Amino acid sequence: MTIEYPRDGQTIQIHSYKHNGSIHRIWKETVVLKGTPNYIIAANDRTTVTEADGRTWTTREPAICFFHSKHWFNIIGMIREDGIYYYCNLSSPFVWDKEALKYIDYDLDVKVFPNMTYVILDEDEYERHRFEMNYPSVVDQILKNNVQKLISWIHQRKGPFAPDFIDTWYDKFLFYRK
Repeated sequence: MTIEYPRDGQTIQIHSYKHNGSIHRIWKETVVLKGTPNYIIAANDRTTVTEADGRTWTTREPAICFFHSKHWFNIIGMIREDGIYYYCNLSSPFVWDKEALKYIDYDLDVKVFPNMTYVILDEDEYERHRFEMNYPSVVDQILKNNVQKLISWIHQRKGPFAPDFIDTWYDKFLFYRK
């Protein structure tokens, strides 16, 4: 059986879950820029986000989203007046099931600033949820290894951190929005 990935230009939803299977967050409309078995690159701007408790908010700026089927992180490049900020979620690899792009959010985040300095966020939340939701030790080790891989990508300017990556995909997003 061949899995069909979302086609370029298709609008999809993104569903983020917690390890215990509960919904965490839903992004209502995201445009696929490139969908393959290994990765999906997508974009949104001023999309509605629904939190687990039902509250909603709207994103403030255009964002290019990078999801991988083998890496335990996803990367969001937010285009702001003073440069590109990246928000990186430590997460399960994505799954596409024709309803939405889905992943498990594991709390740890890395925020990268336009000058490529970064800070690791939510380590306390990760530890609390690791205990409460009983993350297996193998998942804990995979996530810690992927924090290091992500930091390596930042230093190497690899993937979405490459100098022209965000601009190139943002141009494609603007093409689909016409």
